[in-house]
Amino acid sequence: MAKKQKNKHDAVIGIDIGGTGIKGGIVDLNKGKLIGDRFRIPTPQPATPEAVAGVVGQIVAELSSRPEGPGTEVPVGVTFPAIIQHGVARSAANVDKSWVDTDVDALLTKALNREVQVMNDADAAGLAEARYGAGKGVGGTVLVITLGTGIGSALISNGALVPNAELGHLEIDGVDAESRASASARERDNISWEEYAHRLQRYFSHVEFLFSPDLFVIGGGISKRSEDFLPMLDLRTPVVTANLKNNAGIVGGALQAALHFNYVK
Repeated sequence: MAKKQKNKHDAVIGIDIGGTGIKGGIVDLNKGKLIGDRFRIPTPQPATPEAVAGVVGQIVAELSSRPEGPGTEVPVGVTFPAIIQHGVARSAANVDKSWVDTDVDALLTKALNREVQVMNDADAAGLAEARYGAGKGVGGTVLVITLGTGIGSALISNGALVPNAELGHLEIDGVDAESRASASARERDNISWEEYAHRLQRYFSHVEFLFSPDLFVIGGGISKRSEDFLPMLDLRTPVVTANLKNNAGIVGGALQAALHFNYVK
């Protein structure tokens, strides 16, 4: 078996668990970019803890077998579509409900036989954007908001993540914000970009009042159409679109693991 290369690039494996697919990559933490290709396996159905842990193990094994793959002494970062409190899932979105109150950290640490750090998927994407993407170099408060099936959010304060800021579930005008202002809400209600911008204005104005952020970063697939709604928003806070796209979760997960275990500063 070929001898592993020295971990020259501060390389850490990141795994992004989603409702339809589980994907991973080797992240160069100096650049915030993937080394080589991502590796993806469809999410097992039903997506029980044991089944998902098995797939995560397969992905980590494949990535670790590559010449540039980090050794077992290097931690693995994992993102999960749930509220994660001290490694424990407190909700379950697009995965089996048996995940609720599961110690995801302990489960995957045992399955992989190496140190693991688990975090919310939106938090991971936000941390990656703040460190390497659209929020790089911005001090103070950065809010990364993803507009998709729901509204995901990440709150970054002077480069540090404040976890589990579920700002998509703020109640505005008597309803859950994401039920009105998510990308899926726009499609469901078949509204114009102008009407959608009106809904976003109501949402972002409220969030701006609560947090007085220094920057909004908008992610999610709809950010590709930002020219259709961003010019219509009237906010004090600068608003930009996310840079890292589909790799943000993998990059952020790897970064958080490295930070947690003092692998990088």
